[in-house]
Amino acid sequence: MSARWGESWVDVTLVKAGRTKIRYPAEVVADDGNRITVRAPWAGEGVKDFGFVRFEPGDVFTEHYWRDRWYAVKEVRAGDGALKGWYTDITRPALVSGDEVMVEDLDLDLWVSADGTLIVRLDEDEFAASGLAERDPRAAEEAERALDTLELLARQGRFTRLLD
Repeated sequence: MSARWGESWVDVTLVKAGRTKIRYPAEVVADDGNRITVRAPWAGEGVKDFGFVRFEPGDVFTEHYWRDRWYAVKEVRAGDGALKGWYTDITRPALVSGDEVMVEDLDLDLWVSADGTLIVRLDEDEFAASGLAERDPRAAEEAERALDTLELLARQGRFTRLLD
């Protein structure tokens, strides 16, 4: 599929522990056959305050999903267009079928602030408690490798090259 902004819509479905965590419509920005990029407003209810960033109504997420990578990168902008940063979900490679993008959340996350000075690993306790290492050791290794790689790129100031 080769789409331009505004031509098509997909439903993004985030699955966690076998259940749909969230599902929302997103406009396709681009799809090169490996990476699909979509744009959608903040789909959560109300405000989610992490302490170092707030996701809130009016925020716009430009989300990058790869069919061959173990993560999804979401650029987060405030309603006025100001860049807040990037939220990265560690996931299995995206499954894109028809008008749906489905990803399985593997609990680990990484936040990179807009200026690159704040890099935060998130939910490592949830990942450890998930039992993934016992159920699917290969997936657990891929998840940990993806998180380590993304953090290293962020610390080297090369994180945004993923999106070129």
